[in-house]
Amino acid sequence: MSRAVRIIGIPLDLGQEHRGVDMGAGAVRYAGLADALRDLGLTVRDAGDLPVPVRDSVPADARTTAVAAVCAAAYAAGGDAVATGEIPVFLGGDHSIAIGTIGGVTAKEPCGVLWVDAHGDFNTPESSPSGNIHGMPLAALLGEGEAELVEVGRPGPKLAPADVVLIGLRELDAQEKLRLRRSGMTLYTMRDIDERGMGAVAREALAKLAHRRRLHVSLDIDSLDPKEAPGAGTLVNGGLNYREAQLLMEIIADHGGADSLDLVEINPILDVGNRTAALAVELTASLFGKRIL
Repeated sequence: MSRAVRIIGIPLDLGQEHRGVDMGAGAVRYAGLADALRDLGLTVRDAGDLPVPVRDSVPADARTTAVAAVCAAAYAAGGDAVATGEIPVFLGGDHSIAIGTIGGVTAKEPCGVLWVDAHGDFNTPESSPSGNIHGMPLAALLGEGEAELVEVGRPGPKLAPADVVLIGLRELDAQEKLRLRRSGMTLYTMRDIDERGMGAVAREALAKLAHRRRLHVSLDIDSLDPKEAPGAGTLVNGGLNYREAQLLMEIIADHGGADSLDLVEINPILDVGNRTAALAVELTASLFGKRIL
């Protein structure tokens, strides 16, 4: 019996300042995500997009409430997919969606989370220089920050520090660095990957999460170098190259694959010929078992 995937679009662009990330889900669909997964023998159901308010209709002081409402819908959709035996693939939107997606997929059972990102996303309103919510989802999931975000879906933290591994870090805010060092999460910067290689880092990261039966991958496309993925709003030089990103996905697949996935921060307005969305599809295919031989 083939595994079933449910594609859930969440075109949220309220957590950051760059316009266009709300079109990321459509770009990934256009790049052929469903067909790529079907080619691997998966059953695919596209559930469409969750409703998201138009950005210009939301006053700046109401954005947290609006993000929390969208994340509550994502929480419900993720929990329902897991309960019906489907693998939810969430298409962002900015990384704020993870407050709801990860909350939902952990509603009945904890899971390990592999957070692949140039940024830590571990700010609170007090530590964040920008105040952008897409820099806060991981903090909210660990029970820190705005109460509206922490309480999405169910009260309190949705993750424990031992359940989270971050890979690809290379741009962190000053206070965020201190918070991350004290967090208890496992952290791999680009220097770790440079010195040790992606193979060693990926296998060690998965070993750190082996105490959980299920794995969620939260893939921010800005984890890749801008030369590989130009269509992201917060580009930082020195990121993962194509083969490093592919190897990470392939090693995850070798270890049993992902039980849920976020694809976030793809911005078609900033992209070149939908190249970044096409890359996201290639990485997703590798994550779900596509092999060279």
